[in-house]
Amino acid sequence: MFTSQSSFQDSVDGDEKDTELETEGCLTDPVTTPQQSSNCYYCLYLYQSSSLSLGATNLPAEAESELLSYISRRLSKGALLGGMGNIATVSLSVPEQSLGCYCCLVQQDRLQDQAGAAGGISTDFVICFLGGSEKGLEHFRLELDTYVQGLQSSLSPQLSDLETHIRPYLSSWYEECVMHIQRVVQLTQDKVSFLLHAALSHSPVEVIGEDKVKKDIDRFLNAASFQGLIHEDTTAATLCNALSEEPQKDVTIDCSQQQPQFLNAGSNRFCESWVQAFLNGSDGGNPFLLRQILENFKLKAIQDLNSLKRLIQQAEMNHYALFRCYVFLKHCGNGDVLLQNVKVEHAEMPEAHRIVQVLEEFMSEEGSTSLQ
Repeated sequence: MFTSQSSFQDSVDGDEKDTELETEGCLTDPVTTPQQSSNCYYCLYLYQSSSLSLGATNLPAEAESELLSYISRRLSKGALLGGMGNIATVSLSVPEQSLGCYCCLVQQDRLQDQAGAAGGISTDFVICFLGGSEKGLEHFRLELDTYVQGLQSSLSPQLSDLETHIRPYLSSWYEECVMHIQRVVQLTQDKVSFLLHAALSHSPVEVIGEDKVKKDIDRFLNAASFQGLIHEDTTAATLCNALSEEPQKDVTIDCSQQQPQFLNAGSNRFCESWVQAFLNGSDGGNPFLLRQILENFKLKAIQDLNSLKRLIQQAEMNHYALFRCYVFLKHCGNGDVLLQNVKVEHAEMPEAHRIVQVLEEFMSEEGSTSLQ
């Protein structure tokens, strides 16, 4: 699990974080916000009988030979596991010199069974994507794993679809896996707050427009949601599923016009406070910085959620803590999302559920159920 996932999971488990976050969520550390690489590369190897042979690449010959040696060493050490991407820094004979390198061993079980039955040699594949930095690619591990899986059914020892499908697919990895967040921010501009709010509140979203735009927005929502990073936690997964089952109006985004139009969309002060950071990151042309901002946004949201959970727990024995819950909800700027999450999570905990109901009544009496 990559770094930001671990931090997010630790926060879900209730661990306190001492890390200072900028109010806009923008970190400027050069290690965590690498400059976008001017080039991106790919390489496909066939792996037969512990031997690698080149299938396709856009690397210069010398750099490809260096990468081949690196992959061979990794395979001999058992460092590449089937279906699980490995990310590291490699030094190659390219203008960038050092690059982040994502490598994934693709094992073709079906082909192995056929080859074994025929007495032939089984064939696996190693797919490599190179660009940016190791830290930058770490933030896109899930997207890269999914992208590799999308190619698996097209791979065969003969590489019969090499020019018509495989090579174009490999060459598009950076645009498809890394650039979607930047494209969505450039498309929605200050209305990106609507998407952030929809992601945190698990609102169903319908997109009207081209398939590529639909896919970009869907990937953005997955990346911005709690569910995207806490899918391994049973309680959190149950929470996300329960929220999605509650009756909600679909947020409709009409992208058929030059400016996207939103219907039934909501926002709050918390989401709006992050808009400028996203716009600044988009203007800078650095997709890795945008992803870091998005991770900080989610981390701050989950920290606030854990703070509310602790206050609710204290309120079960202390009426003053109940008032602190109320004050926290009014001033955090994200009260509607937080209250929605704890309401579902505490549904089967009578005392905590009663406290959540009291908080809802307080906010309703003040005419502030939207908590904006």
